[in-house]
Amino acid sequence: MQTKLVLFDVDGVLTDGTLWIGPEGEAVKGFNAKDGVAVALLRKYGIATGIVSGKASAALDFRVAQLKFDVAITGCHDKLGAINEWLADKDFGLESVVFVGDDVIDVQIMQAVGSAYAPADAHALAVQAAGHVTQANGGRGVAREVAEHVLLGQGLSLQDMYAGLFAVQ
Repeated sequence: MQTKLVLFDVDGVLTDGTLWIGPEGEAVKGFNAKDGVAVALLRKYGIATGIVSGKASAALDFRVAQLKFDVAITGCHDKLGAINEWLADKDFGLESVVFVGDDVIDVQIMQAVGSAYAPADAHALAVQAAGHVTQANGGRGVAREVAEHVLLGQGLSLQDMYAGLFAVQ
């Protein structure tokens, strides 16, 4: 399978799942800097990236803009339907999509895509649906681990995949 798109659930994958909620709603989310590098790494090799989340928040919108994700679907409970709709005018289908999910809401899409990953601390049903389980827990570099695994599977070494990614001055 040639990976064209890597999609991440947010809470429990890109974050540890903790929700910081104040009187105005969700105020902050804790993201791991390693996962930002993962997005740059995948982009370097022409692989689109995105998020599909059941929740929406200003904190998430900020991180989406910061990382320049190609796909950002938030406040969505029919993740598979939303992804199929997004893919409708693309030149590839679900078989070229990698999805990373951690909970029961993610299982349907995990079963439908070309390859699925789950964090080490994911729900048992998500782990069962995943072809790969990361060593990292959610919010602790899961995306970085997935990106490296995908690119290693395409024949790149760690040294080669990072060559030229960041200019050293």
